[in-house]
Amino acid sequence: MGFFDAGRIPVRHGSQQDCIRRSCEVARDILLKTAVEVHAGATTAQIDRFAAAEMKARGCKSAFLGYRGFPGNICISVNEEVVHGIGGSRVIQEGDVVKIDVGIFHDGWVGDNALTVPVGKVAEATLKLLAATEESLHVAIQHARDGHMLGDLCASVEEHVSKHGYTVVREFVGHGVGRKLHEEPQVPNYGKKGERPRLKAGMTLAIEPMVNMGTDKTRILADKWTVITQDRKPSAHYEHVVLITTGEPEILTARGRMFPAGLADLTPLPVSALS
Repeated sequence: MGFFDAGRIPVRHGSQQDCIRRSCEVARDILLKTAVEVHAGATTAQIDRFAAAEMKARGCKSAFLGYRGFPGNICISVNEEVVHGIGGSRVIQEGDVVKIDVGIFHDGWVGDNALTVPVGKVAEATLKLLAATEESLHVAIQHARDGHMLGDLCASVEEHVSKHGYTVVREFVGHGVGRKLHEEPQVPNYGKKGERPRLKAGMTLAIEPMVNMGTDKTRILADKWTVITQDRKPSAHYEHVVLITTGEPEILTARGRMFPAGLADLTPLPVSALS
């Protein structure tokens, strides 16, 4: 993970926290509405267009569109696609798992969040992957506390999913958010316990486990964006923005858990029940 100068990590106070809190609430609402549109027979382009219309209706704009040339309004990644998938002609099928990542600018502040949507009857092995990945996000969030080391948070993701035989993606990581989509610090899903920087109240982190059923190795498709697993086994992705406080972590993109009982109950809730 490397050493980060904690003095370079933005710390938000007062009205700044209120602004990013509002942006994250809007991003959460758009994500949940968009995820409801994910069904067999829909194309990924249709899902992208729906999200764009929701952004316009809420008076915000995509933080992804045009970022380093990215052509989509959201990232929509199916099955072995890990992240950065682009909406297009692909038709969503029964049994797919679809990762939806929504990032916006609202009044100059970023909101960013993601979840993985199972479509219809999904293989039990894949549901286990989704449940473990969602659990790992909430395990990591418990380490997002004033005075704790970032290394503890990062290491907790890999430690949790490896117990179930899964691997974390190493080339792509979480990050700080605020005025920019990507701020310090980087937030990998692996690390060394006790490693700096020390977290401080007022930091806002996008924590986003990207977890593979098989190998951790990935490659990028010819579109220069879509990341897939090398063995083409499924991948899962969940993301929240968390504000570090002097007490409990505040999940700024809070929604219900898709797998409320984790691996003990593999019947996912419908997305419409998460709001």
